[in-house]
Amino acid sequence: MAVSYFLLWRLLEKRGYARKDVIWLAGISESTYRKLLAGDTVRMDVLERVCRALNVDIGDICSFKRLR
Repeated sequence: MAVSYFLLWRLLEKRGYARKDVIWLAGISESTYRKLLAGDTVRMDVLERVCRALNVDIGDICSFKRLR
């Protein structure tokens, strides 16, 4: 399975933010931002900071997709 942050990008867009705004909203690094863009895994504390910044649950920002 692979992680997908499509829900995060859609949520940011819906709220009028650019994707890169997640850096200052959640206080994450540029390298972590690049991992999110690439669909790589990130630490749980990073996902928690993003959730807190956006006032959402983890299922609102990421999901798993099956690899074939």
